[in-house]
Amino acid sequence: MRLRVLGCSGGIGSDSDTTSLLVDTDILIDAGTGLGNLKLDELVQIDHIFVTHSHLDHIAFIPFLVDTVGFLRKKPVTVCATQDTINILRDHLFNWLVWPDFTKIPNAEEPYMQYEVISLGETIDLDGRMITPLPANHVVPAVGYQLNSGRASLVFTGDTTTNDPLWSVVNTMGNLKYLIIEAAFCEAKRDIAVRSKHLCPSLLCAELDKLKIDAEIYVTHLKQGEDELTMREIQACVKRFKPRRLLKNQIFDF
Repeated sequence: MRLRVLGCSGGIGSDSDTTSLLVDTDILIDAGTGLGNLKLDELVQIDHIFVTHSHLDHIAFIPFLVDTVGFLRKKPVTVCATQDTINILRDHLFNWLVWPDFTKIPNAEEPYMQYEVISLGETIDLDGRMITPLPANHVVPAVGYQLNSGRASLVFTGDTTTNDPLWSVVNTMGNLKYLIIEAAFCEAKRDIAVRSKHLCPSLLCAELDKLKIDAEIYVTHLKQGEDELTMREIQACVKRFKPRRLLKNQIFDF
């Protein structure tokens, strides 16, 4: 499996895009503004979008993707998410008020988009690429994902705060190679991190103490303007691992 980082920032700017990860050529993990970096022929190839949660920085470009490529494809784009997240997307985004309901365009029998309900711990096998929803702890229903090629695994936590159930699962992974975990705020904003159910350096440090197996650690969702400070604080706090900043256009083969 190959994962390409299309966007991994906590905001937007001239060289910043929000979360979107491309797996091979046909699977997305989230569809933030980073998705807009793909060319049309790349967009057409996307068959599945696995959504971590319903916040706009992770779903903003689903409507534009489906609107752009729906008539060019022979089958619907499949949006995979928990039932709670699908309910939010259906009620608050694809509701004919904010955006058309593409599960009914051009008609309900042959739509441009369809939903697929996923559940914690239940693995979806896409041609030998195994994707498993993992526990997350956020202010809205949320999951992370394990991407398992059989040879190695990559874990993406999605947006989360203190999350013991996640580590109970991750620590059983015999082939974990990469862990992508968020830290949305610097230490001075720990109170905001706690209230919004994100991580800051001290909280991230405490979470990584629960990781009992080795992995390469990458930090995502950093806020512009305090990103370098946040990484310095993380690197000073985390002793066992050497966390690195996740970068746009970074490639992971596993």
